[in-house]
Amino acid sequence: MNNKNDSTISVGGQAVIEGVMMRRENDFAISVRKPNGEIATSRLDFTSYFRKAPKLKVAILRGSVALVEAMAVGVKAISLSAAQSTEGEVEITKKDMTVAMVFAVIFAVGLFFVLPTLLTRLVDAYIGSTILYNLIEGAIRILIMIGYICAISNLKDVRRIFQYHGAEHKVINSYEDGKVPTMENVKQNSTLHLRCGTNFLLIVMVVSIFVFAFLGRPPLYLRIISRILVIPLVAGISYEIIRFSGRHYKNKILRILMYPGLLLQKLTTREPSEDQIEVALAAFNKVMTDETA
Repeated sequence: MNNKNDSTISVGGQAVIEGVMMRRENDFAISVRKPNGEIATSRLDFTSYFRKAPKLKVAILRGSVALVEAMAVGVKAISLSAAQSTEGEVEITKKDMTVAMVFAVIFAVGLFFVLPTLLTRLVDAYIGSTILYNLIEGAIRILIMIGYICAISNLKDVRRIFQYHGAEHKVINSYEDGKVPTMENVKQNSTLHLRCGTNFLLIVMVVSIFVFAFLGRPPLYLRIISRILVIPLVAGISYEIIRFSGRHYKNKILRILMYPGLLLQKLTTREPSEDQIEVALAAFNKVMTDETA
């Protein structure tokens, strides 16, 4: 890594099994704590969709593309981390991860979009205003999301992933504050970050209220289908919002508007140990080298 900290370069990341994946533009790196205590660090072999097809960078469209890409990179990172963290005892094939990803998408759509629509339908006859109807549906959607996060946060393995999530944020925050990410500098930083996926999820829930309001109140089956069909649009708008907030993260007004998302991150991040920060630093230093992936 260069000594000069060029924090104009956007860096993101993701917690994986006993490790952290870091991303810079088209470069990806992953570090995992092995059972023997060593840190395995490597680059991920992945070419960004935007590098393959630059025309996909059109506003709104790029949000859906970025989401699909993040899922694809995440699948590879989790598969690699599972193998390294167990020294090959657990092998997750590409087919296994593809099936798991498809199931996860179906589960998420069903839980966060279809179920709230079905539940709100129960009070449909008592609500005359379409605006109020969509607000109630949106509130139910947000409550389901918060309840789901609270439920999984009690799982031991998930808590460790949330700690690595916190370590990832601490390292990136240190970098974006203009400091060289060292153990001492990183430990002083927050586990919360404006560009976090948790923040993105909350923005999706809020944006969906406004977008769904334009769909009116058609019959139930059309209501469900229409909501599913406009998910890419909702994701695209949400991506533009999170992207803008990431570029202006020091703006006090913007941080106030994004504060609910930061609060929600208190559920999906935990204070990491020094060992976990060390793993996140290894991934960060690898992706920030001058080598190309």
